[in-house]
Amino acid sequence: MLRTVDSFDRIGEENAFAVLARAGALAAEGMDVINLGIGQPDFPTPDNIVEAAVKALRDGQHGYTPATGLPVLREAVAADLHRRFAVETDPDHVLIVPGGKVTMFTAILMFGEPGADILYPDPGFPIYRSMIEFTGARPVPVPIREENAFAFSADETLSLITPATRLIILNSPANPCGGVTPRTEIDKLVAGLADRPDIALLSDEIYDQMLYDGEEHVSLLTYPEIRDRLILLNGWSKTYAMTGWRLGYSVWPGAIYDKARKLAVNAWSCVNAPAQWAALEALTGPQDAVAAMVAEFDTRRKLTVELLNTLPGISCIPPKGAFYAFPNITQTGWKAKALASALLEETGVATIGGPDFGVLGEGYIRLSYANSQDNIRCAVERMREFLSR
Repeated sequence: MLRTVDSFDRIGEENAFAVLARAGALAAEGMDVINLGIGQPDFPTPDNIVEAAVKALRDGQHGYTPATGLPVLREAVAADLHRRFAVETDPDHVLIVPGGKVTMFTAILMFGEPGADILYPDPGFPIYRSMIEFTGARPVPVPIREENAFAFSADETLSLITPATRLIILNSPANPCGGVTPRTEIDKLVAGLADRPDIALLSDEIYDQMLYDGEEHVSLLTYPEIRDRLILLNGWSKTYAMTGWRLGYSVWPGAIYDKARKLAVNAWSCVNAPAQWAALEALTGPQDAVAAMVAEFDTRRKLTVELLNTLPGISCIPPKGAFYAFPNITQTGWKAKALASALLEETGVATIGGPDFGVLGEGYIRLSYANSQDNIRCAVERMREFLSR
């Protein structure tokens, strides 16, 4: 009998993909399925970006690129960050990676080991905890609470730090709750970390352009006092509807950039060349498709919240970012994962149970409003019929 090393027994998974597979199987059997589970835009990648990839293929861009990414693309990332946040970023600290998860994986591998503590948001993206446990580090959940509008609390985060803390993972705008952490809390967190220069920060800002109700995205890149220990995670998947292209980027402190580069060489060599040329066009070409998509998400957000709050036993505060609603279902009498499963199997509405995002997710389900307004209306009506039985 084959025996793998123990760390592989600790790997979790992202249940959204299991729900996606089950929804596909039910659809193949003839069920009319509305998928509000998977977190990806339902818009196509803008034509100019697709054409840039096609042109790259036709121009013979078929070979390896530097492991860190095309120099022109890394320069474009730095220029985009300067345009949006007025920060200087050295292109030689930018790493192009095959999807945002790669940055999580790399950062957590760097700082996670037995005896180390890593703080992460709960409810939060499930891969954070999965990779922390894989390394043997102790996962320390930072509560993300509805009464705090699903933003993280600086005081609560700082209270969880121990002498063993090596890395803190932050996510705003947040998956799965849609919370946006205000500048005052980030200021307080950064100030509170002044006497712990040994703690690294991983800031997951993949939804940074999906904000509503006048909310401001505060990038941790704008705090010079932590730049020497800050790892920024971002990419193209959400903003440019490019989930299947598998493209991300990260910005690393100079002292550890070469460690990330070496992992790239060992693990994936480089990101595929045509996708990188598409990414360059995304950053340097017209941005009107992004604005149109976010405006439509805002309309769907308002519709989703309004309709959810008419359902028996359900309440939903308005998310301030990303494209997720995280309604409270405690008054329905259902456990979250059981309700999500029943909704899919009996009504054809795919959602994700809150516990798939952490122990503090019980009492909630996640709905992605990256779907049409008609489908959102239909899905909520199916939920209403189910809950009213």
